[in-house]
Amino acid sequence: AQQPGTPLSDQEYRQFFRSLRATHRARTACHLRALYGCQNPLVRRLDEYENHGVIPEGPICSELPGTPFFPDFCAFSFYRCTRKRYFIKV
Repeated sequence: AQQPGTPLSDQEYRQFFRSLRATHRARTACHLRALYGCQNPLVRRLDEYENHGVIPEGPICSELPGTPFFPDFCAFSFYRCTRKRYFIKV
């Protein structure tokens, strides 16, 4: 079992994003995030699931070259949505 607050493994990411692989589904999730913010219960559940039940607090390091740091998970998620890079991970 993974420690709460840690990102999903590559295999877990594939499973997590399986339902969002269709671009329109990923856009819908991003649209909800844009409309209601990170405190929306549905958005929080997605974020918690993506991080083994706990949304990380504080700075987030990502695998993105040139943009390795975000102030929090919400900022990272908004970045993915605005750049349409839906399936990148931290």
